[in-house]
Amino acid sequence: MENQHAKIVAIITTKPETIQGGGAPVFIVKDNKELQKVSMTLEQVMDASPHEIDTDTFIIFSR
Repeated sequence: MENQHAKIVAIITTKPETIQGGGAPVFIVKDNKELQKVSMTLEQVMDASPHEIDTDTFIIFSR
């Protein structure tokens, strides 16, 4: 059985002051509607999975 590790490939947020950079691109959006739209688009383009961290931040990760 292979070791599989999830990797964060993107972060999307409406509150950039809560994010510290390092390793993954950060997308800053203006509101929750745009947060949802960008998250879904990146999910499809990167063939990855979104996960809501809180109401202002999503991460996109791949395995």
